[in-house]
Amino acid sequence: MTFFVHAREEAKRAPGPTWVGFLLLVAMPGWAAERIELRIGGQRLAVEVVATPAQRARGLMGRPPLGAREGMLFVFAGDDERCLWMRDTPSALAAAFIDKSGRILNTVEMQPLTDTHHCSKAPARYALETQAGWFSGRGIKPGEAVQGLETVAPASR
Repeated sequence: MTFFVHAREEAKRAPGPTWVGFLLLVAMPGWAAERIELRIGGQRLAVEVVATPAQRARGLMGRPPLGAREGMLFVFAGDDERCLWMRDTPSALAAAFIDKSGRILNTVEMQPLTDTHHCSKAPARYALETQAGWFSGRGIKPGEAVQGLETVAPASR
């Protein structure tokens, strides 16, 4: 959790028994982002959308493990070969690379805390990370459609 503390400037300069200041303490995850639901076959996933360069660079680094019906959707600007790695990511993950039409190109299994690059087999617009074994355990294969991507805003470069 990240904690944000806001106080008036004069309160910061004059602490003590006569201090009358306003303090607001807000606890919220440092990774809070847009969430949407995706559907693949009969399966549903609640996914966090990461579409800025900073969000994509951080990914799931240092984060708690994903739940069984959770994922992270990386949204890229344009179509290109896309690669993922697991630096500072403490749990094993599976990923699907998805083209602009919403079809899965290929899936990969990724081990935690490694710099091994796992790449798309063709130009991809999206990458979807889930718990390890999620795609294979549900029989989801390349060519399947991912529904719900039409609600995702384009990525920023």
